[in-house]
Amino acid sequence: MKAAQQLMKVFVTRRIPPEGQKLLSQAEIDVQQWDSDDPIPRAELLKGVTGAHGIFCLLSEKIDKEVLDTAGSNLKVISTLSVGFDHLALDEIKKRGIRVGYTPDVLTDATAELTVALLLTTCRRLPEAVEEVKNGGWKTWAPMWLCGYGLSNSTVGVIGLGRIGMAIARRLKPFGVKRFLYTGRQPRPQSAAELEAEYVSVEKLAEESDFVIVSCSLTPETEGLCNKNVFKKMKKTAVFINTSRGSVVNQEDLYQALVSGQISAAGLDVTTPEPLPTNHPLLSLKNCVILPHIGSATYATRNTMSVLAVTNLLKGLTGEPMPSELKM
Repeated sequence: MKAAQQLMKVFVTRRIPPEGQKLLSQAEIDVQQWDSDDPIPRAELLKGVTGAHGIFCLLSEKIDKEVLDTAGSNLKVISTLSVGFDHLALDEIKKRGIRVGYTPDVLTDATAELTVALLLTTCRRLPEAVEEVKNGGWKTWAPMWLCGYGLSNSTVGVIGLGRIGMAIARRLKPFGVKRFLYTGRQPRPQSAAELEAEYVSVEKLAEESDFVIVSCSLTPETEGLCNKNVFKKMKKTAVFINTSRGSVVNQEDLYQALVSGQISAAGLDVTTPEPLPTNHPLLSLKNCVILPHIGSATYATRNTMSVLAVTNLLKGLTGEPMPSELKM
């Protein structure tokens, strides 16, 4: 390499999993990084991206017009350590001809497993049960105490039967689910055939499902999709699960539905905002289980995600095909 040749600058907005970090450190580029497990302050982000050829970011960073303008004309590629991309101003990015890498597929299994775990935790009231053991509420065996709802012979409705929605449904089928319903932008006959799933409207799905699982991406069409109109149509015994994006749900409407007994329970791995303030009304409810966005949190998955995101970044810098490029 000629000594005079300047290395391309890459700005990384956070500490990343070790296998991705190792790959990054071996590349012949000038890596500048926000060396923390906490999100980067906006001022530091703007300072860091100045003149960068590549940006490696997380869901927590809004890559908007201001960031792109600050980065300037050198910027060739943005690589995000996520399957979601609602934090990226795609119109602005496209306008500038910047390529985007993301990490679909690799987190499908981990997210689907977590969704099933959250569903079982919520419908069988596990957090309440653990609490009763700890606080002395466990007095004797009682026939109706801490009864919940089972999956056997149930109807499961999936909002968004994409990669993750399919992976969730496949895992639920052996529990003895009788019927699968799904809704989305369009029917997916091939996927649906495997489950004998029926394509229905959101309203019909809400009315007929015992368990409603949200696994769609966040788009202008899905923002606030799960609101009081949907909760009103659901069975009083229904359990609602969201592992997609917090903004797909109107949280005030969900709170009212849970408090009034309009639905039985809810389990969320995503909220608005994240983190959810500790005084948020939803956190006061026994029939609402909330997790801190850990859908893809297995050691293997996070390391695989980081390697894919770094590879996307490096290929994008050299103009080569990326393993996972977002087609815009």
